[in-house]
Amino acid sequence: MTDIEVLRVFCGDDGAGGNPLGVVRDGAALPDPAARAALAAELGYSETVFLDDPDRATVDIHTPSVRLPFAGHPLVGLAWLLRDLGRPPAVLRPPAGEVAVIHEGDTVWVRGRAAWVTERRCARYASPAEVDALPAPPPGEGWLYAWAWRDETAGTVRARGFPRRGDGITEDEATGAAALLLADRLGRPLEIHQGTASRILTRPGPDGTVEIGGRVRRA
Repeated sequence: MTDIEVLRVFCGDDGAGGNPLGVVRDGAALPDPAARAALAAELGYSETVFLDDPDRATVDIHTPSVRLPFAGHPLVGLAWLLRDLGRPPAVLRPPAGEVAVIHEGDTVWVRGRAAWVTERRCARYASPAEVDALPAPPPGEGWLYAWAWRDETAGTVRARGFPRRGDGITEDEATGAAALLLADRLGRPLEIHQGTASRILTRPGPDGTVEIGGRVRRA
């Protein structure tokens, strides 16, 4: 039987919220891509991450319907778990490339690039109330990241994420890759309040990378 740990990633300050993540700690025990896809679909989390080589920190990321080269919440979650197990990684290796990991207190950061993010649309709305009023999901096709300034001067944002892939994920509670993409386009640090109670931090770097960070809890 596959050993699966479930975490909540990008929790709010009070520990609420967070996007559920399935972690298969012994990914090498399930090498078949079709079996991985089937397990991710069965679990039904927005993403499931397979740790293939603990020494090199190579990982494989699946939604219920597609394999991803990069995703924020699985990498932040896995980095937190490895640190909790006494093996804090400096780097994780998903298919997109080497992802640096930074541990700052109870916040875990990972560093990525906008070019690694699969196609999605960031749509700005006039107010947080308009974002809150959207149906889940809104009409249309393709990944939609709906956002509005809560306080533009302070860099705080209200956001909701809608994969619209037809795979049972109606709304993504917290989406690191979309947060990275938004921070890259705006060119500034952000504090994003997404979903019901989740919090994502971002900080663009001078080299074109963006760090995304947050708190993690066991589910």
